[in-house]
Amino acid sequence: MNQTQFKEIKEVITKTMATSEFYKVKYKGIDLNAINNQEDFENLPFTDKGDLRDAYPLGLQAVPDKEIVRIHSSSGTTGTPVIIPYTKKDVSDWALMFKRCYEVAGITDIDRIHITPGYGLWTAGIGFQAGAELLGAMAIPMGPGNTDKQIKMMIDMKSTVLCATSSYALLLAEEITKRGVKDKIHLKKGVIGSERWGEKMRKRIANELGVELYDIYGLTEIYGPGIGISCDKESGMHYWDDYFYFEIIDPKTGKQVPCGEIGELVITTLKKEGAPLIRYRTHDLTRFISGECACGRKYPRIDIILGRTDDMIKVKGINIFPAQIDEGLKEVEDASSEYQVMIDHLNGKDIMTLFFEIEPNADKEAVEDNVKHHFKNKIGIMLVAKAVSIGELPRSEKKTSRIFDNRY
Repeated sequence: MNQTQFKEIKEVITKTMATSEFYKVKYKGIDLNAINNQEDFENLPFTDKGDLRDAYPLGLQAVPDKEIVRIHSSSGTTGTPVIIPYTKKDVSDWALMFKRCYEVAGITDIDRIHITPGYGLWTAGIGFQAGAELLGAMAIPMGPGNTDKQIKMMIDMKSTVLCATSSYALLLAEEITKRGVKDKIHLKKGVIGSERWGEKMRKRIANELGVELYDIYGLTEIYGPGIGISCDKESGMHYWDDYFYFEIIDPKTGKQVPCGEIGELVITTLKKEGAPLIRYRTHDLTRFISGECACGRKYPRIDIILGRTDDMIKVKGINIFPAQIDEGLKEVEDASSEYQVMIDHLNGKDIMTLFFEIEPNADKEAVEDNVKHHFKNKIGIMLVAKAVSIGELPRSEKKTSRIFDNRY
């Protein structure tokens, strides 16, 4: 944090404490005049999703009602939802950031952008659309589902850009191949977000659709998707440091980790009006990437999201993240990208069964043995490996659930 950044953050804290009832309560007793440097800022308490749920429905609102033009809500299906109010400027800023994302991906006003993420309270669909319209491109606001119609419109409208979750992009890619209509598809690029995905899945989608892929990042609490994106160099994701201040912390201690080390991303908004957030713990795991990107852009970078602190599972005393499963399957020949994990507790023991898809004509038993030994050597866990044919595991139009813990 340099002096210019600190000055901007101090202004944000001062304004937020004056306008946000939420932060007036949360920071009660904190002397603003005592926040004079980065260390003082890093001693401020974190904001977490639990705080936001406790503020339901509009406790986060930091401006009068007449300034609020829209609300969005987190996509979670359990617990109290998080409601985020937006001002006209918030909506405008978000569209501008999304336009930047498209531009980083080389998308222009002559592209036709096929939007499959959901609309409504969820931030995804409308964010993709607003950015496309500001760019001047043709938005095709499909929303999720109805794969037959998706493919028909993709062909008839000659869509050049696909916006989707990785799960739905894979489902569409497989359907297009299965139907033999790849030569009728005009897609050139894919902007993929909402869930992490492994290298094998990335290659399958890219190869089957014949597109360049870009990771887009965001979360409802912080506008929505569009706060960062990967570029052609595929070396992390650029984020908009004129709108956000990023920290990466040790999720256990809350202390900053050295640059380049993996930790939990914490975000402070610098321009948000409706619901500004200070030191918000995203639970997303990533790392800073130092130096200037080969693409020449000055915006700083974080790595693609490697997982979430709350995605971790503990089996036989070993901590396992989904990213490790992706990585493990990537290194086994003939293992495909899709998997499903079932964890059970039988006869006093934890049993982890890994179902995974294999390439056609692969030796099922040999691949199962390779997966079993690979995970034992790399992660230290003996699991039950079960190979199935491609397409046998469930596909989703939104996010795909891959880990099922039946012990509780």
